[in-house]
Amino acid sequence: MMKSKEKWFERGGFLSLFLTLITFSITVTINFVPLFSWSIQRYDLVGISGLTKETLLENYRLLLRFLNYPWVSELKLPDFPMSEAGLGHFYDVKQLFLLNYGILIVTLLPSLFFLYSLVKKQRLWRLVRPFQWAMIIPVGLLFVMAIGFETFFIKFHELFFSNDDWLFNPVTDPIITVLPEQFFMWCFILFFVILESLFALGLIMGKKSLK
Repeated sequence: MMKSKEKWFERGGFLSLFLTLITFSITVTINFVPLFSWSIQRYDLVGISGLTKETLLENYRLLLRFLNYPWVSELKLPDFPMSEAGLGHFYDVKQLFLLNYGILIVTLLPSLFFLYSLVKKQRLWRLVRPFQWAMIIPVGLLFVMAIGFETFFIKFHELFFSNDDWLFNPVTDPIITVLPEQFFMWCFILFFVILESLFALGLIMGKKSLK
């Protein structure tokens, strides 16, 4: 009976831990403003939009404020008018942001307790095999992205959104001109790098425990 309880405790612990690491990586990525700042220079978004870098950053921060905070219910960007479909898409994105934060909050303490339990019982070596398998996934997805990011990007939206509001018209939703596909490609790359680094850290901890 105890072995069965320990097995379920471990399974639940790993599930919670993986969800924590994934949602933490997403949280860092979606709030990493320096990546957008770099993209302004890299893809000449100043020339494309006719706005200054400071103005673009101000609008981007306002967008993040809407997406991040539950109490901000209205999206208004001073330099980018939006259609109903465009606003609807960002509202859908906001729900995903809040879902991500909710999962992170719910799983964080159980994950820390699980790690504490492994340390206390000198069982950190149990991280090795699950984290070895977990490290394969980001590499595989990066490979898929390298083959064709546009297809990957479309499939991602088809998976997470039930409508085609994400297909912005630059005339009615000019903000899409300063959020190019390449920017989102680098967001995905950053996410996978962070997640892979966390998996690698767990693997190192586990292997050290074996010694």
